[in-house]
Amino acid sequence: MYPVLRRTDRLELRELRPADADAVFAVYGSELATAHLSFEPRTHDEVRDMVTRARTSARTEPRTEYVLAVAAPTTLIGVARLASDPHQPRAATLGFALNPASWHTGLGTETVRLLLALAFEDLALHRVWGARAPANEASARTMTRAGMTVEGRIREHVHKRGAWRDSVVHAILEREWRGLNGR
Repeated sequence: MYPVLRRTDRLELRELRPADADAVFAVYGSELATAHLSFEPRTHDEVRDMVTRARTSARTEPRTEYVLAVAAPTTLIGVARLASDPHQPRAATLGFALNPASWHTGLGTETVRLLLALAFEDLALHRVWGARAPANEASARTMTRAGMTVEGRIREHVHKRGAWRDSVVHAILEREWRGLNGR
């Protein structure tokens, strides 16, 4: 599916553009924004390369990864990702990162809901899951408010800053999404 465009009153989920690299760097280059993610802050060159790769993969068939801009309304405030599970064709993982200036505004929950709408309404997926750092309570609240359920813990799942870290898994099934949205 290309191009992706999903909107709420405050947000849009859209394909990345070359001009987005600086705004993406404000997120992926930030120590604060990446503190609970699975990777260290990225350099500007790494971010520019990531945007280029995302734009290239967006046009592959079949498309297996959606790396999308989160914009509110004309400013990119984050990045959202939905990636197919190679072993389960109707399942995917999600991820999201927002600029710290947009935290505590409900935009994270809107972002996750837009990703879930893409997954279940446009891509006809059966299951979507995401993992978070155990200390990332904001992400826990965000995924819970979007309708996802805690399923468990993956022990020593992420190696970052010389140490192993667990991940907490949240997931939602298509029928649960439909029930939450009256469909």
